[in-house]
Amino acid sequence: IVSGLPHASAEIYTRLATQQWSPLIVLILLGMMVAVVAFIVLVERAQRRISVQYAKRVVGRKVMGGQSTHLPLKVNIGGVIPVIFASSILTFPQTFGLAFPNSRFFKNMTDALRWGEPLYNLLYVTGIIFFCYFYTSIIFNPTEVADNMRKYGGFIPGIRPGKKTAEYVETILTRVTFAGAIYLALIAIIPEFMITGFHINHLPVIGRYFDNLPNWILNGMGVQFYFGGTSLLIVVGVAMDTVQQIEAQLVMRHYDGFLGPRGRRIRGRRG
Repeated sequence: IVSGLPHASAEIYTRLATQQWSPLIVLILLGMMVAVVAFIVLVERAQRRISVQYAKRVVGRKVMGGQSTHLPLKVNIGGVIPVIFASSILTFPQTFGLAFPNSRFFKNMTDALRWGEPLYNLLYVTGIIFFCYFYTSIIFNPTEVADNMRKYGGFIPGIRPGKKTAEYVETILTRVTFAGAIYLALIAIIPEFMITGFHINHLPVIGRYFDNLPNWILNGMGVQFYFGGTSLLIVVGVAMDTVQQIEAQLVMRHYDGFLGPRGRRIRGRRG
C-alpha cells in the first residue's frame, strides 16, 4: 500500500503542473487526508472504561484484593474486518454478472451495484454495521467476562454480580459498537466519495434534480490510491502497532538499566 505513495505524489504534481487541479484543490485534498488520519488515530486509541473493584480476601496470612481497576472496551473492536467482509460480499453480484453476461437481470443488478453507485454505498454501510456487531459478538462474550469477574471477586459498583453484570456490559458494548460501526462507515465511504463522487444524479426519479451540482461532487476527484478508507485503516493500524511494540521494548530496556546486572541475572534464572 505504502509503495504507491510516490506514484500518487507524482500524479498530484502532474495535475498541478498541467493546471488540471488548482492549488486550492490540492490543499483541500491534503488537509482532508491529514484530518482522516488524525480521526483514525483518535478513534483507534479510544476506549470506554468500565470501573471494576475487587473485594478483599484473606488467603493464609495475606490480604488479597481490594484493588480498583477498569474493563477497557475499544470503540473499534473489530478493526478492519467488517469493512473487508462487507466489500467482499458486494463483489458477488459482479461475479454473477461476469458468469451470465447475456442475462438482463444480472446486467441490471451489476449496473445498480457498481462500485460508487448510491445503492452500492447504501448496502456497503449496512454491511459494515452488521458485521461490526456480528464480529464483536464472536470475539467478546459479556457473560464469560462477568463470570470471570465474579470468580476472582470483582464487581462493577452499583451492579449485582452475575447476570446483571453481563447485561450491563452488553448494553455498554452495544452502544460502543454502534459508534465504532459509524466510524468505520465514515472512513470507508467518505474517501470513496472523494474518488468516485456521490453519483446522486443516478438516483431514480429524483436524480435529474442534481445534474447541476459541481463535477467533483458527482464524479469525485479521480484520486485512485492513497485516499482509500481501507488502505488508510491498515496503514495507520500497522503504524500504531509498531509504535506500541517499540515503546514496550524501550520499557523493557529501561527496567534492565534500572535493575542492573543483578536484575538480568534474576531474570535469566527464571527463564
